[in-house]
Amino acid sequence: MTLSTFNPLAALRRTQSEKGNAPAPGERELLDVCALPVDAALAKMSTTDKGLDAARVAERRATFGLNEVAKRKKLGFIGEILQRCKNPLVLQLFVISGVSYAMGDLRSAIVVSVMIVLSVFLGYYQETRSSKAVEKLRAMVQTTCTVWRDGKEAEIPMNELVPGDIVILTAGSIIPGDLRLIFAKDFFVSQSALTGESMPLEKSITAGSTSASVALDLPNACFQGSNVLSGAARGLVVNTGVNTYFGTICEKLSSQRTLTSFDKGVNAFTWLMIRFMVVMVAIVFVIIGLTKHNWLEALLFGLAIAVGLTPEMLPMIVTVNLSKGALAMSRKKVIVKRLNSIQNFGAMNILCTDKTGTLTQDKVVLERYVDVTNRESEDVLRYAYMNSHYQTGLRNLLDNAILAHTDLDVERTCRKVDEIPFDFSRRRMSVIIDYEGDHVLICKGAVEEIFSVCDRYQVDDEIHPLIDMLKNDLMEEFQSLSADGYRVLAVAYREYPQSKEVFAASDEKDLVLLGYIAFFDPPKESAGTALEILRKSGVSTKILTGDNALVSQKVCKDVGLMIDGLVTGNQLVELSDQDLSALAEKTTVFARLSPSQKEQIIHALQRNGHVVGFMGDGINDAAAMKAADVGISVDTAVDVAKESADIILLEKSLLVLEDGIMEGRKVFGNIIKYIKMGASSNFGNMFSMVGSAYLLPFLAMAPIQILVNNLLYDFSQLGIPTDIVDEEYLLKPRRWNISSIKKFMLCVGWTSSVFDYTTFLLMLYVFHCIKYNDPNTTGDMKTYYENLFHTGWFVESLLTQTLIVHIIRTNKIPFLQSHASTALTLTTLSVMACAIAIPFSPLANSLGMVALPKLFWPWMAVTIVLYVILTHNVKTWFIKKYGVD
Repeated sequence: MTLSTFNPLAALRRTQSEKGNAPAPGERELLDVCALPVDAALAKMSTTDKGLDAARVAERRATFGLNEVAKRKKLGFIGEILQRCKNPLVLQLFVISGVSYAMGDLRSAIVVSVMIVLSVFLGYYQETRSSKAVEKLRAMVQTTCTVWRDGKEAEIPMNELVPGDIVILTAGSIIPGDLRLIFAKDFFVSQSALTGESMPLEKSITAGSTSASVALDLPNACFQGSNVLSGAARGLVVNTGVNTYFGTICEKLSSQRTLTSFDKGVNAFTWLMIRFMVVMVAIVFVIIGLTKHNWLEALLFGLAIAVGLTPEMLPMIVTVNLSKGALAMSRKKVIVKRLNSIQNFGAMNILCTDKTGTLTQDKVVLERYVDVTNRESEDVLRYAYMNSHYQTGLRNLLDNAILAHTDLDVERTCRKVDEIPFDFSRRRMSVIIDYEGDHVLICKGAVEEIFSVCDRYQVDDEIHPLIDMLKNDLMEEFQSLSADGYRVLAVAYREYPQSKEVFAASDEKDLVLLGYIAFFDPPKESAGTALEILRKSGVSTKILTGDNALVSQKVCKDVGLMIDGLVTGNQLVELSDQDLSALAEKTTVFARLSPSQKEQIIHALQRNGHVVGFMGDGINDAAAMKAADVGISVDTAVDVAKESADIILLEKSLLVLEDGIMEGRKVFGNIIKYIKMGASSNFGNMFSMVGSAYLLPFLAMAPIQILVNNLLYDFSQLGIPTDIVDEEYLLKPRRWNISSIKKFMLCVGWTSSVFDYTTFLLMLYVFHCIKYNDPNTTGDMKTYYENLFHTGWFVESLLTQTLIVHIIRTNKIPFLQSHASTALTLTTLSVMACAIAIPFSPLANSLGMVALPKLFWPWMAVTIVLYVILTHNVKTWFIKKYGVD
C-alpha cells in the first residue's frame, strides 16, 4: 500500500468526525493504558515486564488474530471475475455482445463472449497461479521484531505479535504495534508514515493525561508503522492488527490503490485505443449507412470494427509478463515486493547507492588502535570495546569489528549508568559506566565531532591540554588514513562523580582524547566489473554516503568509478532546488550526507527527468528509498529499510542488481511488443475497412468474420510473455512513450492496408468478384462472389497480421537474426494453419466462407513475402528516424 499521496492522519480524523469525534475502540484502550503508571498498565494488560508465557500467547492469538493490517480483500472467484469485468476494454466487449444479441446477431454475440471469457478467465488463472508463487517469494523476506517472552529475549515474525507482549526497540526498528512505553532512553521516533510530519519526536514513559482525546499526542505512546530513529526502549503492546492506528487507516485505504507510472502508461494506451476506436467506428458507420442505405448492417459492422480495435488481451498480457518477470528475477536472487516496480527497475537510468557493502566487501576489519602519538594503545581499544559492548542501539559493522576482539582484557560486568545514543547530527554516541568508583563517560564517533568536544588528550597516564597545533597534526593524520581508504573513529572519555546518574548530549564536553581506531573495508573484486556493466546498460552510478569524502574518493578510485564531482553535505546547505538539481546532475560522489540530504538529491535528479533507484540497507536510507522511483534493499537490512523497498536483493551485490534490471527490461519489452503489434495491425485493418466501406458494393468482411479473425489473432499472441527480447533492446533503460506508440501505429499500420487493397483488386478482377454488380448475376451467384471476396480477405488479413508478429517483435531481420520463443512460434503457426484450413472446414458455411481457388495461394505467397519486406523496411526506417522505445 502506498500512502505517499494520501494524508492518513487527516483521513482518520475525518472518520472520527463522521462518528462524532468518538475515539475508535482500539484508540480508547490505548488512551486508558497510557494514562496509567507502568505497573498499573502492565496489570491492566495482564502481563509483566518479563513478557507473556506460551499459553497466554496462544490464547491471545486466537482472540486477536495475526498482527496484520487490512489488505486488499481477497474477493474469491466470483469477486475477482467481476472485478476484472470492470476493465474498460472488457466493459466495451460486454456492450457490443449485448447489442449484437439484441439485434438478433447471435453468432457475433457468441464470438464476442468467447473473447470476454478468454481475456477474463485466462487472466484470472494466470494471475492466481503467479500470485501464489510471488507470495512465496515475498515470504522469504520477513520482517521480525524482538520481544520478551517467558523472561527470555526472542525474535519473532512481526505478524505473531499479540497484545501484552513486551517489545524491545532500538534504532532501525519498526514499531510493530500500538504500544505504551515502559522504558525509554533518548528515544526518538519518526511518525511521518502516519502524520506526514518529517520531524522526529522524542518519546518517554511519562503517563499521558486522562483527559487526552487523541492518542497521537501522547508522549508515551508509539504507533505501528512508525520507526525508531535513535535511542532504546521497551514497550507494552496494547493493540495489534486492524485495531492499531495504522490498521484503522489501512481499513479506509485498503480499497484504494495509488497508480504507479506503469499503471498510468497502460491506462494512457487503453484510452488512446478507445478514443481511436470511437472515431473509426463513427466514420465507418456513417459511410456504410449512406452508401449501402442499411443502417442496421452499418451498426453491426461498426460494432465488429470496435471489437477489432480493442486490445482485449492487454490486462492478461501485462499481468502474466509482470508475474513471469518476478519469478525470473527471484531465480537471480531478486525478490519483487511490488510487481509494478519491475517497469521502473528496467527504466532506471541512475542508481544511487551507499558504498559500504556495494563497492566494498562489507567485512570491516579493525586495523589500527593508536594514541595521539600514533603508538598502538590497548587503552584506546579497551575503551572502544566498552563503548560498543554496553550500547543498546543498533550495532553496526564497526562495532562488530571491535567486539570481535574477545581476547581483550576488559571489564565486561560493570554497571551501566546511562547512554547517549547516536544520532546523525552529532555523529557520535556515549555510554556511561560505573567503573572503579567513578562514572565514566566513554564517547566514540566521527573524528571531527569528537575533536570538537575535547579539550585535553592522554598519553600513557599523563593528560595534557589539546592545543590547536596538535589538533591540526591529528587532522592531517586522519586525512592521510582516510585518503588510504580507512574509516577512522576517535575515542574520548570523561569522569563524573557517582552522584550524577542522568546524562544528556550536553554532557559530551571537556572530554579527554584517548586516540583513534582505524578500520578497513576492502573493495569488492566484482564492483568494478559490475559498475562497468551498469554503465554499458545505460545506468550511471552515484554514491550517496554518510562517510567522509576522502574514504569515499579512495574506494571509488579502487573500483574504477570515475568521479566527475565530489560534494559534501555541508556544501548542500541552503542551496536552492534549482542549484541542487544542477549540482546533482554533474556530481558523482556525495559524502557526509544526512538522511534528509539523500532524499533531497533523489528529488533533484527526478526533477531533471531521470528514473532514479536508491539502494540502501540502513535506517538513514529509508527516506531516500521511499523518494526514489524504485527502492532497493537487501534481506539483511534493518526493518525500516526493507519495508521501504520495492525490490529486495538476497545478495548485496551490484552484479545481482544488474541481472534484475535486465529482467525488468525484458518484461517491459514484451508488453510493448503486444501493444505495438495490436495497435499497428488493428489500425491497418480498420483503415482498410473505411476504404472498403466506400468503394465496395458489399461489406469487405462480414461482422462474424471480423470477430473470428480478431479472436484467432488474439490467440496467436498468447506466447508473447515467453518471448525472447533482443539483447540490443536491453542495452538502455526503457520508459513509456505513448507518442512513439502512436507514431508507430500510424507508420506501420498502413503497410497492411497496401496489401489489403491489392487483395481487394485480386479478388475483384482476378477471381471475378466484380461480377457481383453484373445485372446477369443471380442471387446465389451474388452470394458466392460476396462470400469468395470475404474468404479471400479473411485469409490474407489473418495470415499477414499473424506473420507480422514476428516482424514487429524484433528490430532485427526476423527469422534470420532473431527468433521468437517456441511458445510464440507455435501459437502464431497454429493460427496461420487455422486461417488456411477454415475455408475448407465444416465451419466455412456457418461463417459465410467458401473454398478458395488453387490460383489464390501463389498470389498469397507473393503477397506475404512482399508484405514482410515492406513492413520490415518501414520498421527499420521508423527506428532510424524516431529511435527505439
